[in-house]
Amino acid sequence: MNHKVLYVFFFLFTTALVAQVGGRSTYQFLNLVNSPRQAALGGKTVTNYDWDPTQAMFNPASINPEMDNQLSLNYTNYIGDINYGTASYAYLWDRRTQVLHMGVSYINYGKFDGYDEFGNPTNSFSGGEVAVSFGHARNIAFTDFHIGANVKFISSTLEQYSSFGVAVDIGVMYVYEDWDLHITGVARNIGTQITPYENTYEKLPFELVFGISQILENIPIRWHVTFEEMQQWNIAFSNPNREITDLEGNVQTEKINFIDNAFRHTILGIEIFPESGFNIRLGYNLRRAEELRILERRAFAGLSAGFSIRLNKIRLSYSYAKYSTAASTSNFGLNINLQ
Repeated sequence: MNHKVLYVFFFLFTTALVAQVGGRSTYQFLNLVNSPRQAALGGKTVTNYDWDPTQAMFNPASINPEMDNQLSLNYTNYIGDINYGTASYAYLWDRRTQVLHMGVSYINYGKFDGYDEFGNPTNSFSGGEVAVSFGHARNIAFTDFHIGANVKFISSTLEQYSSFGVAVDIGVMYVYEDWDLHITGVARNIGTQITPYENTYEKLPFELVFGISQILENIPIRWHVTFEEMQQWNIAFSNPNREITDLEGNVQTEKINFIDNAFRHTILGIEIFPESGFNIRLGYNLRRAEELRILERRAFAGLSAGFSIRLNKIRLSYSYAKYSTAASTSNFGLNINLQ
């Protein structure tokens, strides 16, 4: 029993894959937040273990019987008139513990004006991507550990170029019900392009995400701490606007230390009344706040908030996330209990 648990953790967290951060790989839409709940909690939250089937698209270890016959539909009005959304559904097929999960995520980049190499206008074009996932999770016998996996089939079309790929997500979650404690780790987007856009095969946006959450004793609040992009520690960079020039013209750049990098990986979130028909969600993404802030000006970058309300068998959700003074997103969600 114990050696199986150790093997799973070893496999997840020591997988020999090249570190990747945004902009260095294709299919970047796979790492966008996929629901108002996740967006309100700061993004990439992986510790929810309840009725919400959308969570399983980011962490397959969260697939559980409470998701049975739950349908979730989500839409995001993203930056620059980009729109994307997700749909997910779970089914308890043997009426005991075996839950199957299916998810779809898509992104539409809108219309673009085309020009040739001389600047002459050509035909307009569009771009979009879609991923279909199938997932399953199991409890490791006689333990509080759960392990799950998603298989994703990815299709991308950008102007006249198209690509097809496949990826796997693997998650492990520890659920200690006596303390309402969830600890999890997820290796996402382990895969490859099967068909490249042209001749060059590109890497997928592999990511390691860790998370921990707990409901406070006698207080209706669940706190969440998420650590994103853990496959690469050094993701912080010096801000040129913080350079200091002395009287002799020597330029001293901003120093990046261990604490700076630790903050860049951290996302904080809380859910107030997490198990009731109405709840409030708040989040703070420290990396977003630091990288998109404007010096000497309060822009509230990195902050997010939202709520959900249950009406009989329907739950409505909304969240608002601030990126900078010029950019923000609104997320809308609908969860339907089909039982």
